[in-house]
Amino acid sequence: MKFITGLDRDQASLFPITLEQSIDEDNEVRIIDLFVDSLSIEDYGFKKEYVENGRPAYHPSDLLKLYIYGYLNKTRSSRDLEKECKRNIEVMWLIKGLAPDHNTISNFRRDNPKAIKKVFRATVQIAKHFDLIGGKLIAGDSTKLRAQNSKKNNFNQKKIDRHITYIDNKLAEHNQQLSEADEDEKHQIEEEIEKQNQHKDKYNQLEKQLNESGEAQVSTSDPESRQMITRNNITEIAYNAQSTVDAKHNLPIDFKVTNTNDSKAMGNMLQRAKSILRTNEFTGLYDKGYHTGTEFKIANDLGIEVMVAIPGLASQAPDPAYNVENFSYHQDGDYYVCPEGNELTTPGTWHITRTYHFKRYTTKACKTCPVKDQCTKAKYGKGIQRSEYQEYINKNKERIEQNQDYYRRRQAIVEHPYGTIKRQWGFSYVLTKKGIQRASADVGLMFTAYNIRRIMNILGKDELEKYLKEVVLLFPRKIHQICFKISNPDLRKIYDKIWEAVFSHPLKRIIFGHYLLKTEGY
Repeated sequence: MKFITGLDRDQASLFPITLEQSIDEDNEVRIIDLFVDSLSIEDYGFKKEYVENGRPAYHPSDLLKLYIYGYLNKTRSSRDLEKECKRNIEVMWLIKGLAPDHNTISNFRRDNPKAIKKVFRATVQIAKHFDLIGGKLIAGDSTKLRAQNSKKNNFNQKKIDRHITYIDNKLAEHNQQLSEADEDEKHQIEEEIEKQNQHKDKYNQLEKQLNESGEAQVSTSDPESRQMITRNNITEIAYNAQSTVDAKHNLPIDFKVTNTNDSKAMGNMLQRAKSILRTNEFTGLYDKGYHTGTEFKIANDLGIEVMVAIPGLASQAPDPAYNVENFSYHQDGDYYVCPEGNELTTPGTWHITRTYHFKRYTTKACKTCPVKDQCTKAKYGKGIQRSEYQEYINKNKERIEQNQDYYRRRQAIVEHPYGTIKRQWGFSYVLTKKGIQRASADVGLMFTAYNIRRIMNILGKDELEKYLKEVVLLFPRKIHQICFKISNPDLRKIYDKIWEAVFSHPLKRIIFGHYLLKTEGY
């Protein structure tokens, strides 16, 4: 029986194959190479450490290429990337045979969260260049990414108290045993007492840390991670990654890693979206976790229209016909009218809660109302609280009711990147430790890889490669040649200043390059 056989490992080759020949022309690794080369790495703020008499450092662009390749191929561990440098021919081609160790690879991600964020923004700029960002409809949401911190190593005051109570009970038992023990047993019991006292000191120290920080909980392995509800009251020690996604092609335009819930996130993400899109003429879609009065006011002040899902009522009347939503508010007289026609008024006093102010509306008619038992269980009758932000909340409700089909697009838009990143690529946790900044670098590389993949899928590799080659190969060299040949010294100074201003922006660089090519006749 015949089989296909491989080459003889000891046979010499007459025509050796170079690394360049080993990589196909349409291999996506060439896109990664061109993309990083198109960036002004020097202006992005990547950390550089040079030891005068030691070994030279690796260039940030080489390590960035390695990371983008890794994330695009579901590999983000520094140790796994170290292995790929020695066995993966695509990686060998990409970083020209370099083989950094895992500490060098890991430190690059750890030390450059802000620079990595700028790399992500460069992918958004490319998407804008190809008109892939609509800028008319965005959707915002968050996802929980598990941190490198177990539940066992996360503490709140209640958990600390429980541990200290247990230790105190054990100490009481051991002291009782110590008083009754003979000389042979006393030494062993004293060791147990010392061990329990050490545990107690640890929990007292955690309690002190909790009080000094003003936080509700403390994590010992990853200090800035927090216990959060992921789904159906299941909790994880995690970070909360906020993202803003444009509806035209489901491309993320912004992300932010936090350790808080969604209630106060919408306003800041809208401000950032306005800055990125350079307009406020868009609509933002959010789920009910973002339904907060202060955030509606911020959106209103920014001039941005939002549609946020309406959460269920916190309290229901015995008969739903008498829920608060069925009471009509009259702004002119500042009063409510109940379904039975009675007026609920307020003395005008503003009550203060932790996050907002409200006025309370009541009526004496409740005492003699025949349907009181259907309306409320409160002894003294119905009371309505009106938030200072109620006007904005009502406007959101009107928009939702008038645009139900429009709002239903939210999930399809914003869940698209999360589905790819978490389910398809398996990036459901943060790989880094020791804080939000390091977690942000990890998430930034996730979204950078996602945008590159998405843009490649939409445009095709050839179109994206052609654009990147223009940025990398044509204009920097050609423009420098043109500027160098300009004889008028004053004009050359002007061009030099413009070049400095636009060099870090590929799209602006191309526009300036086209202008020079046209006006100078080259």
